[in-house]
Amino acid sequence: MSATINMNAPCTAEWLNKQCACRFLDSALLKAELEASPDLVGLADEIAQTRPHLFSATMVFITPAQRDQMQDIIRAVSDLAAMPSWQNQVLANAPAAAQIDFGQDGVFFGYDFHLSEGVPQLIEINTNAGGAMLNLALARAQTACCKACPPLTAAPKTLDELENTWLAMFEQEWQAQRDTPRPRRIAIIDEAPKQQYLYPEFLLFQRLFEKTGMTCLLADPGELRWHDQRLWLGDTVIDMVYNRLTDFYFEQDNSQALRQAFAAGDVVVTPTPRAHALYADKRHLAELSSPEQMAAYPLAGSSIATLQAGIPSTFLVTPANADELWAQRRQLFFKPASGYGSKATYRGDKLTKRVWGEILAGGYVAQTIAPPSERYVAIEANQTADLKLDIRAYVYRGEIQLFAARLYSGQTTNFRTQGGGFAPVYITN
Repeated sequence: MSATINMNAPCTAEWLNKQCACRFLDSALLKAELEASPDLVGLADEIAQTRPHLFSATMVFITPAQRDQMQDIIRAVSDLAAMPSWQNQVLANAPAAAQIDFGQDGVFFGYDFHLSEGVPQLIEINTNAGGAMLNLALARAQTACCKACPPLTAAPKTLDELENTWLAMFEQEWQAQRDTPRPRRIAIIDEAPKQQYLYPEFLLFQRLFEKTGMTCLLADPGELRWHDQRLWLGDTVIDMVYNRLTDFYFEQDNSQALRQAFAAGDVVVTPTPRAHALYADKRHLAELSSPEQMAAYPLAGSSIATLQAGIPSTFLVTPANADELWAQRRQLFFKPASGYGSKATYRGDKLTKRVWGEILAGGYVAQTIAPPSERYVAIEANQTADLKLDIRAYVYRGEIQLFAARLYSGQTTNFRTQGGGFAPVYITN
């Protein structure tokens, strides 16, 4: 225990986040989780050396009501995305790859929330969110630090069943396009995968797939070849691709083979360009947060109200509203509509005229700032800090499978903050 705790105080989620500086992480358990396969021995040490701020030693607490509010928002978005009227409107000007539909829903959607004054606010949606396997290992490596710690639930799925849940998810994606139970060979595709910050997660997924008898390979899209109605990696035919690319529509030159094989139906891909077009373009947030625009869709009034309460007001940046948005910039956060990973995002109160010119020249949205909540964290023996946090819900077919938090200081999540990084999320009153 790194702070003086009043043992008679109510151990609510809010109180724990603000007052309890306990370190819950059992490093030995985490090492065992990360290195459960003989070929992963040394992974924990490598992460500690090369990614020292990947994992936080604490955990984050939310209430059952916050969990339910996030699930309601996610279901409302999913219901809307399934409507033909939404799909027709969104896909009308989407790239060619997004027009292709083989029936996949898309694995590991990530819905990112701030808990502004305790109320979940959806900041953005990602359709190939990273970190799920790492967060499962992290959640399994927690211990209750003292008697003040209340009973906790790592909702909504039990940790023991999540790996099987995720395997079943990939099988469902496969069966949407194929008539066999599962693929024989799956490839995890990303740009220079060994150089990715979350590369350790690829190794954990590789272990998961190979435990079932599947062959799993990791590759850059430029290593793929398409011929004879098959997608090849070297001399191996790839049946399925777990897509981790940020080239969301397979438009870059090195994605040509993947683009061609996907369009021909010669490989099963998840998540697909269509999923990104339907969910993840940040311009959607402007519609989702507007009751007037939502009224154009046959969505239940209760769902529209849920979206209005749970999504900060968002606006497309255009020459017509540029002066108004500049005047209000201190209350706004500016994001590229097709961006990812906090790249080229700006708080309005930090904007210069030069950057403002770049924003006006590109496709940006302006989102009303929803301040993140904070977590009181012990960093070293006698050092503590209040770190910002966001909550990521990993989602499949509109249902939350796992929560994770990211703790950070600065403008955006960064994995560079001492005491910060991924933290498991537990539910208590």
